[in-house]
Amino acid sequence: MAKLKKELPMPKINSKEMHFFLGVIAAILMPIVRSFFKVVPEGIEKLPKKGPYVLVINHVTNLDALAVAYFVYAQLKRAPHFLGKESLFRVPVIGSILRAAGQIPVYRSGHRNETPLKAAHAFLKAGHTIAIFPEGTLTRDPELWPMRGRSGAIRLALETGVPVFPIGQWGSEQVLPQYGSRFRPGFWKPVRILVGDEVQLNNYRKRQLNPDELAEATALVMFSITDLVAQLRGLPAPKSLWDPAQAGQATTGNFKKVKSKK
Repeated sequence: MAKLKKELPMPKINSKEMHFFLGVIAAILMPIVRSFFKVVPEGIEKLPKKGPYVLVINHVTNLDALAVAYFVYAQLKRAPHFLGKESLFRVPVIGSILRAAGQIPVYRSGHRNETPLKAAHAFLKAGHTIAIFPEGTLTRDPELWPMRGRSGAIRLALETGVPVFPIGQWGSEQVLPQYGSRFRPGFWKPVRILVGDEVQLNNYRKRQLNPDELAEATALVMFSITDLVAQLRGLPAPKSLWDPAQAGQATTGNFKKVKSKK
């Protein structure tokens, strides 16, 4: 039986959302991000200027977190907090920087994720925002549409009572293909970010949900994101969410590619 790795420390919550160390990291990373692509936001006015909320975003390539972090910091003037895979936090220096910037490690196997969820709760209680890719990994959909989501983001929002805002993003696949290695940056290449209206979860709040109800709320959020992606792509949204399990695909790591439906 494999020995579990030592649990990682959680980030400390700074009394100020926009603190000095975060500013130093942003000053280094923002010029780099701007050289990779151009973030083009739409719908910013739908987001509260203050107070906690959860952002839920579709996940297409490994550049998505950079685009969303830039959007949150530079254009919303808020501190970006992500729940990210714990392997990144075990990399020397990088792990320390991520924690200092307020990022939260989550585990994909072995460990329970109660501690990361408590950290996310604490950030929201302090009035910060949390950004989550509810698919949990890059989409497995062969046409790159959002796939079936996991319930963690919804549970977090329902347990804390904060609003949930969907975001559709599109364009990073032109810079770095999904699971590809050919990096094609360009400051003129747009990554469009479209903010949607708050997801109405009133029917699911203030009560204990059974698994079917939780899955229903999660699907509602994922379809909200999918509608935004459809607007950005100028294509009709799929009527159902891609299910990796039904396609025989792993939900983490490498996966079995399938041909798209014609």
